[in-house]
Amino acid sequence: MGSLKRLALAGVAVITIIPAAGAADLPPIIQQAPPPPVAEYGGWYLRGDIGFSSERAGNFHEDGLVPAPTSVQNAASGFETGGIFRLGVGYQFNSWFRADITGEYRSPATWSSFDITNSGGTLIPEHVTVHKSEFVALANVYADLGTWWCITPFVGAGAGFAGIQLSNFQETAIASLNPQTGANLINANNFAPDTTQWNFAWALHAGLAYKVTPNFSVELAYRYLNLGNAQTGAIVGFLNNPQGTVFHIDNISSHDVTLGVRWMLQPEEAPPAYPLVRKG
Repeated sequence: MGSLKRLALAGVAVITIIPAAGAADLPPIIQQAPPPPVAEYGGWYLRGDIGFSSERAGNFHEDGLVPAPTSVQNAASGFETGGIFRLGVGYQFNSWFRADITGEYRSPATWSSFDITNSGGTLIPEHVTVHKSEFVALANVYADLGTWWCITPFVGAGAGFAGIQLSNFQETAIASLNPQTGANLINANNFAPDTTQWNFAWALHAGLAYKVTPNFSVELAYRYLNLGNAQTGAIVGFLNNPQGTVFHIDNISSHDVTLGVRWMLQPEEAPPAYPLVRKG
């Protein structure tokens, strides 16, 4: 009886020890820690752009003509293409929002118009040329819409000031014969001093940025820019004969295409690696 009891106790001990030994032989459990919050990066950047403009005018007119013309018929008018040269500094707040301040010089683009003015029955062909250039300063904000294959589309808007200079104004006119009197031939060769007018300006942006390196991007962009109005000084004729008139170009706008670069002044922070936690 005693031997049976000792045998039973030994069996219980073996059953208890075997599972414990098996558990000790299992490999430790490796568990991945939950990912940390996504680190947003930011930093200062420099930018430079060059491009060309295609400008439009809402209206143009010469004020102060006495007597006022019966009618003015425009045969042709418009601006030549001008160059754009821009520098700026900005800040990348996170992966999708950035802002910058830019200053640009827009090279002279010649305005030319040819009109037929009816003044009391006398038809007067008038040809006007004037050089226009601008200095533009804008504060801009952009939304980067995501990145695929290193390409980031973006949209933006800006507001600031534009100084429009009109220079080298010249107006020539040769009147035809008055069909009623058979006379009244008029010749004119008028000039005006250079002037600069400062206006509120605003812009809308859209484009694509290609990330060449983590700190350097190349950008192709379109911009609509509203520049406001411009006018010459008082127009004078032969031997500085005052004409009492001023030439205006109103509601000047531009469709711009630019190619530029952006350079981050410090590298973006790489997202941290997920740590592995060893259990057991």
